[in-house]
Amino acid sequence: MTHGVKKVLILGSSALKIGEAGEFDYSGSQAIKALKEEGVKTVLVNPNIATIQTSEHLADEIYFLPVTAEFVEKVIEKERPDGILLSFGGQTALNTGLEVYRSDVLEKYGVRVLGTPIEAIIDTEDRERFVERLSEIGANYARSRAVVSVDEAAVTAQKLGYPVMVRIAYALGGLGSGVCRNERQLRSLAGKAFSYASQILIEEYLEGWKEIEYEVVRDRFDNCITVCNMENFDPMGIHTGESLVVAPSQTLSNREYHLLREVAIRVIRHLGIVGECNIQYALDPRSEDYRIIEVNARLSRSSALASKATGYPLAFVAAKLALGYGLHQLSNSITRVTKFFFEPALDYVVVKMPRWDLKKFRRVSRKIGSRMKSVGEVMAIGRNFEEALQKALRMLEIGALGLVGNDNFKFSDVAKELKRPTEERIFAIAEGLKSGFSVDRIYKLSFIDKWFLHKIANIVEIENCLRQGGARLSPELLLRAKQRGFSDAQIAAIRGEDEAEIRRLRHELNL
Repeated sequence: MTHGVKKVLILGSSALKIGEAGEFDYSGSQAIKALKEEGVKTVLVNPNIATIQTSEHLADEIYFLPVTAEFVEKVIEKERPDGILLSFGGQTALNTGLEVYRSDVLEKYGVRVLGTPIEAIIDTEDRERFVERLSEIGANYARSRAVVSVDEAAVTAQKLGYPVMVRIAYALGGLGSGVCRNERQLRSLAGKAFSYASQILIEEYLEGWKEIEYEVVRDRFDNCITVCNMENFDPMGIHTGESLVVAPSQTLSNREYHLLREVAIRVIRHLGIVGECNIQYALDPRSEDYRIIEVNARLSRSSALASKATGYPLAFVAAKLALGYGLHQLSNSITRVTKFFFEPALDYVVVKMPRWDLKKFRRVSRKIGSRMKSVGEVMAIGRNFEEALQKALRMLEIGALGLVGNDNFKFSDVAKELKRPTEERIFAIAEGLKSGFSVDRIYKLSFIDKWFLHKIANIVEIENCLRQGGARLSPELLLRAKQRGFSDAQIAAIRGEDEAEIRRLRHELNL
């Protein structure tokens, strides 16, 4: 295919900081690889010297400069690229690209925005326009209003009824967002939010609703597929970057899954996005009612997770689509035969677990919510949720042997921990079950879906059986424990035995 693009400027994710930047190294690296494969010269603006995308063998030219309109204009003036990619450096790259576009720099130097059109990006980022666009096709969205002053925010919140959610346009990591249960909290949070942006959104707070995401790919020929759907372990009110995330979704009915899939495709086609994007929903657990929370018209934190969970290289494909290819024209990099016009089917469960370092900071609140505080994440794969969950907890390197069998996670008030979550709530759930809390009681305190709670109860039950299993482990119990993600060291700690002895027994039984 002749795409007519010889040189492309790629905007990176700016300086590394909590809540953003590091996770977009994957998407930027993949974009560079895709463009190089097409013989396109790549120019990268990114100050992160420790990232993969700034390695010498990838981009043809690298500028270790701040990702701001002023510096980007200077690079454009010097390099004279044919096109610019805004979707591979997170929110910072997107915002900078919009600023450069509005200052007519792109028009001045004849630079094309590749992939999703600028108008579509603005439609997804400007909250008021976003709601208008969704209304045009009858898609459900949270009752909300964009406001430009604290007083207007207070009036709007009164009309919607407390509690309400405050969100900021053009923001990443839940910056400036939060739940307000009264006017005092609203005025305080709105005042802070306006220091980040000139427009904020006041919307109904969908307490207890599930949070679901779909990763969607669309090409310029209007071919559109959903590559992966994911489900947050935590309900609405906890930022996706703060929540344990499971792929594929585990608690949706077939009707719910296909309802949200159909809406996702309809919305992305209507917006005219070209490449990859992410759509987030709130879903009522008591009905099939849903609300669209937001659409990220770019590669997101979830896109990297979806790519690794499914084996579908979203950023690589998105870069090719930005050059004008169709999904039916791109061959799978591994098979070289099949095209990228397919939706992966997973016969395994993937769990993403955030990693926090809150104890390193003085006076910081350990409570997690709509603003992102995690500094990284791990991904675990298993044949079932219990196995993937326990693997993920071990991978965090916080001293956990798994969900159970630990002696370093203690709670003075389990009910409070469940209702006002911290980074250790997953361990509090197990502790609550051991203390006699029912699944129903934990659900009422946390709004975490009962399916997940029953799975955690399975792990707690196996721990009890291991403690009471007699002098020698039965093959059946050992097999059951291993299938649910218990490590040899974890089993040994629970039984008060030596890890080497558990491993010897496992080998003897050929497990």
